[in-house]
Amino acid sequence: MIKTNLINLEDPAIERSAAIAKALGHPARIAILKILAQRNTCFCGDITEIIPLAQSTVSQHLKALKNAGLIKGEVDGVRTCYCLNPDGVLELKNLLTDLSDELVQTCC
Repeated sequence: MIKTNLINLEDPAIERSAAIAKALGHPARIAILKILAQRNTCFCGDITEIIPLAQSTVSQHLKALKNAGLIKGEVDGVRTCYCLNPDGVLELKNLLTDLSDELVQTCC
């Protein structure tokens, strides 16, 4: 019998990883990240012209990505300019690298 240490599901690192994973859990959010990466600058344009979703739905997806720290949004008059958050993207990269390295080491 293999004995393992209990994992605290309330560990801030685990909770943060889950929050980022949840933010990535919808195809529209992945598409939005790709759009912002292609622009490589703040994007004030109507994302609904690129992604066939209602403005309110896109706004909800943008809010989820912003809350996860993956994008930034700055108000510019009546519009909000969105761009990738470099710190959030680096955190995502490190999270996925660390997790995949751990999984590969223990995989059969």
